[in-house]
Amino acid sequence: MLDFIYPRGGWARAFEYVKHRVRRLPDTPEKISRGIAVGVFASFTPFYGLHFVIAALLAQVMRGNILAALLGTFFGNPLTYIPIGVAALSMGHLLLGRPFNAAIFGFGDRAAEFCGLGCRFGNAFSDITHNFIAMFTPARADWHGLAQFYHELFLPYMVGGIIPGILCGAGAYYICVPLISVYQKRRRKVLRDKLSQLNKKPEITGDDSPR
Repeated sequence: MLDFIYPRGGWARAFEYVKHRVRRLPDTPEKISRGIAVGVFASFTPFYGLHFVIAALLAQVMRGNILAALLGTFFGNPLTYIPIGVAALSMGHLLLGRPFNAAIFGFGDRAAEFCGLGCRFGNAFSDITHNFIAMFTPARADWHGLAQFYHELFLPYMVGGIIPGILCGAGAYYICVPLISVYQKRRRKVLRDKLSQLNKKPEITGDDSPR
């Protein structure tokens, strides 16, 4: 869990590893970039824990590189989840015609009095647990916390994440295509030069003729 929040070697090293893996993918720049784009888009969905699955499915639909799509989901990480969440929820509440309360993220003067993200996730999980137990006991099911979570968090997040997800995914595509193309051309040239050097016959020096 600690490695997810702050990986060994730091986030700079983790990003460098992802960049290195993307550069070495054996596919066209366009397919790799489409994969990265759908991976970035998947990071804007509220289906935490399923971003890999969503990215892989979208990569198949968009004919993108699946491994690149999985690497693209690293756009969503502990450093970006709050900006992504704020953008998605504020856009979602705007599109749904609802006021957005920033106190849900702990911002504002009344944040301490407001049921924030952790509180709503806790209420939803508590409802699921309680209602599951209620199936086998006389306890009465109560969906209030889960309904609040769906209407105030999940639905606005899902609706609001579409536009910023598409914009960021498209931006990633148009940035990655030329960068990957240049890198692949440079790498092919290096490999050709190495192959050319290996194919060169060694020069014969001195007099090796029999006496």
